Amino acid sequence: MTSVLKQAPICKDTFETKTLYARFGKRMMDITLSVPALLMLVPLGIFIALLVKITSPGPIFYLQDRVGKEGRIFKIIKFRTMVTGNSGPKITSGNDPRITSFGRFLRRIKLDELPQLWNVVNGEMSIIGPRPEVESYVAGYNAEQQQVLRIRPGITDLASILYRCEEALLAESPDPERFYREIVLPHKLSINLQYLRNISLTRDLRLMAQTVWAVLSTT
Repeated sequence: MTSVLKQAPICKDTFETKTLYARFGKRMMDITLSVPALLMLVPLGIFIALLVKITSPGPIFYLQDRVGKEGRIFKIIKFRTMVTGNSGPKITSGNDPRITSFGRFLRRIKLDELPQLWNVVNGEMSIIGPRPEVESYVAGYNAEQQQVLRIRPGITDLASILYRCEEALLAESPDPERFYREIVLPHKLSINLQYLRNISLTRDLRLMAQTVWAVLSTT
């Protein structure tokens, strides 16, 4: 595993993540929830995989390098929602022509994220935590913003809930990538830094419930 932080080590004293839950309980909860969820969702996963394959030529899964805990690089796993062989910005807006018709449906109800449960089981991600970014974005983090790399990235977080209509928001900008870098990403990071100051079981359970509600309310 490589790290993007060789020249900018994370300061260990800025945030307190030494509670029993943050150190041990969070990982226990991830395993307790993600393993049964993976097993129960196998039939749905097979169904989605078949539709991905039928509706668009190419692989079923999309793998991309993301920056994880302590700056280590890992492969995030998603159901593929774009045409293969595409190029362009690292982010997608609502009118992005690279998104397939079925992929647009998967993204709207967040089913493309289901394979990330394997990332959780594998120890690369958590259920709740800052969403992992690509290296080019992380390279622009300042010293404070790098603190979000103190913990495992997550499938969902408060920033994801608040920005659940992010693609539509980016579509309104004449320069979506610049808008994301200069406006959206800094705000997300500030939200995640607040999360680091108050990691608790109660808060994680609340964020899980809010995520379910956010998905159901936008379908």
